[in-house]
Amino acid sequence: MKVILTHENTDFDALAAQLAASKLYPDAKPVLPRRMNRELRDFLALYGEQLPFVTADELPRRRVSEAIIVDAQFVPSMRGVDANTTFTIIDHHPLRGEPKPGTTYMIDEVGAVTSLLVEKLRERRISLTPLEATLLLLGIYEDTGSLSYSTTTPRDLRSAAWLLEQKASLSVVNDFLRHPLDERYQAVYAQLVENLEWFHLHDQAILIATAHLDEYLEELSTLAHKLDDVYDPDASFLLFVFKDQVQLIARSSTKAVDVGEIARAFGGGGHGVAAAALIQGADAAQVREQLIAALRQYVKPAVTVSQIMSYGVHTLHPDMTLSEAESYMRRYGHEGFPVVEDGQLVGILTRREIDRALQHRLGHATVRSFMYKGDMAVSPSDSVATVQQIMTNHGVGQVPVVENGRVLGIVTRTDLIKLWSAPAHPGRREEIQQRLRQTLPAPLLDLLIQARDTANEMGYSLYVVGGFVRDLLLGSPTLDLDLVVEGDAIALAKALGKRLKARVRSHARFGTAKVILNGTAGTNLPPSLDFVTARTEFYHHPTALPEVERSSIKQDLYRRDFTINTMAISLDRDRCGELLDFYGGERDLRDKLIRVLHNLSFIEDPTRILRAVRLEQRLGFTIETRTAELIDDALGLLDRVTGERLRHELELILDEREPGAIIARLAQLGVLRHLEPALKCDEWLLSKFREAVQWVEREEASKKGGIETEQEALLLSRVGLEKKYLFLALLTYRLTKPQLDRFLERLRFSQAVAKYLREVRELHALAVRLSRPDLKPSRIYRLLRGYSPRAVVAFFIALDSPVARENVRLYLERLRWVRPHLRGDFFKKQGIPPGPIYRQILDKLLYARLDGQICTASEEEEMAKKLLADLGGKRA
Repeated sequence: MKVILTHENTDFDALAAQLAASKLYPDAKPVLPRRMNRELRDFLALYGEQLPFVTADELPRRRVSEAIIVDAQFVPSMRGVDANTTFTIIDHHPLRGEPKPGTTYMIDEVGAVTSLLVEKLRERRISLTPLEATLLLLGIYEDTGSLSYSTTTPRDLRSAAWLLEQKASLSVVNDFLRHPLDERYQAVYAQLVENLEWFHLHDQAILIATAHLDEYLEELSTLAHKLDDVYDPDASFLLFVFKDQVQLIARSSTKAVDVGEIARAFGGGGHGVAAAALIQGADAAQVREQLIAALRQYVKPAVTVSQIMSYGVHTLHPDMTLSEAESYMRRYGHEGFPVVEDGQLVGILTRREIDRALQHRLGHATVRSFMYKGDMAVSPSDSVATVQQIMTNHGVGQVPVVENGRVLGIVTRTDLIKLWSAPAHPGRREEIQQRLRQTLPAPLLDLLIQARDTANEMGYSLYVVGGFVRDLLLGSPTLDLDLVVEGDAIALAKALGKRLKARVRSHARFGTAKVILNGTAGTNLPPSLDFVTARTEFYHHPTALPEVERSSIKQDLYRRDFTINTMAISLDRDRCGELLDFYGGERDLRDKLIRVLHNLSFIEDPTRILRAVRLEQRLGFTIETRTAELIDDALGLLDRVTGERLRHELELILDEREPGAIIARLAQLGVLRHLEPALKCDEWLLSKFREAVQWVEREEASKKGGIETEQEALLLSRVGLEKKYLFLALLTYRLTKPQLDRFLERLRFSQAVAKYLREVRELHALAVRLSRPDLKPSRIYRLLRGYSPRAVVAFFIALDSPVARENVRLYLERLRWVRPHLRGDFFKKQGIPPGPIYRQILDKLLYARLDGQICTASEEEEMAKKLLADLGGKRA
């Protein structure tokens, strides 16, 4: 028997989730708990006969083989559940404790657990009656405050919208969620209002109210909703005193106040936004004091300045002119700067003041004359509310962050806006730390910890960024680490190198350094550890190479190409595992989108167009609509990019596992013609690419001893295929000689690559001659002998004629390996002096052997003597 269970004192979200689960698991029975809210009992009294719920007493006395538990993470007491029962947990709160073996979890943080299940119903196109849709909508509306709580997500809204399309009744929903209070509850509500007090902690307004009950009342949580609607606290704690017990009911609309954690301190339970506890043998005054102590212990700022600030900041000196300050603003794109004198913050200058001064031709005036003065700084531990207050009081959009008199960074209006739109999810440090431990070999992880400790001891911060973070979150991590230092990367590398007794190479212009590890096979260490100073970039004109300047991690990430590459993981001791995602990278990972950070991205560096397509096809993502428009607008700039940079991007594309899809997408977007107007991608090219992929895989297998037949071993032996150039040869195969020369000149290929591509081009001219079915083997050999095996392989793949392919295959498998038995010593013994005659006779012997005219060494000697005699006679 399969059952669907939930917690006692059930609310509409739990009941609705049971109903939704019964639609998804039709062979499981949704079992009503013994204690339910009054509104649920009223609802079931009216509509229960039309719904599939059963009571525990109505179940047959049979063993429970599977229990599906919704809106809870514990197993409710149930007859028939035993040690062999399997469990599926479906909840919308973070997993508490360690996952239990043998239990399946469907946990995702949304406003209502019903929303998770409605998504499944929608995906499977399961139909609902209007009554079922109404109950599901009740569940979502109750747990999200009619979609108004801060825990509400877009997924809740989409689920609610779909339920309305299924004819859910909003009037019924309103009837059950907005019950008027009767006289008994009105009297208790009046007590709460009269005894109401406010407690302010970390900018959180917390309401505490007490009421004494003359009789036991159910549904006291209704009063919590009423008070919250009227007073709008960040959190509320209601104490109901009845005889020798105090019932605590708590609600929260902020992550700063986890009421479930506080309720557990009183022996109760719940989750972050709703919780309760029953406290025996205590009076209201004692509980109130204990509650305030618990608030001081557990309430933390929801977000501190340190979590949203940009570390490292450009500053102005008060004696600078406004013209100089204006050039700084244009260079860095900031709307304001802290003004620092003798290491101390003395003011803030905003673009507004500069613009006004320059309008009056006061560019020669000093910053000191126009800057804001006064106490306008925050500390890293201050709350976001403090920042908002300073911005409002002083009319500034940038607030410096100061610690111990030193300017550490800045917080801007943009930081606040991004905070408001950030997805609501708890810290993921433990999850990220676990992923790092699972991904990185122990020696490499230990090395990173040493690098981190060295950085922190020097006052620096260390981050792993970019593609490694992206692939880690996608579940396909690599060991290609990109380490960024908020500080001096070269100084860090030298200090770490001294610690490890390792060599260090550095590049001062770009602030990069490499610690040479001399790792050998089996050590699980890369050859080196590369460090880069956090930097920002400036482009003086479109397509130019950037100038770089030391900066903060936030600005360093902003210079990167796409949002999914802008994430970083802090390795610092006190922040290890913290995911930095300033630009929505994880959202775009989830939505499988390639998105640039700003509208000038492709103008500054058009090669990002090729990278966008490469990432899109490798990851199976889609280029976001606006990004595709920006690509189209910037295509012409590819003609101004140096050939070396275009060649580098093309080689990376051709080195991908499946380059054909990337080339096809480049052609679709109009990119290919900017590399060479005559290049085209059609089904012929894609089919040849597919065949080339098989060749490359077989050659890789041959290197590992995985080739099964001697014929195939001969075919692949000593070919020396280099994957990217094989695909390049196919891509350029149909170009005319002038077109190929233009392409090679434009992309500045090396002489070796150019020679290879020209070889393949020359072979193209032999295709017709090799298509004759009556060609002697010696003729095939003479046509192909002067070309490198890798050029012949590319030619073979490009050929369409079955006859020509068979002839070339014969050459690769057999003909190129045939050699005469005789050597020069034989001719010396015959009294023939060394000279061209040796080669002439050996070639004739080879051709005869190829054509089957001679087979043995003796036949070869006999033919050689005859040839020598003929030649002697001719000379005579």
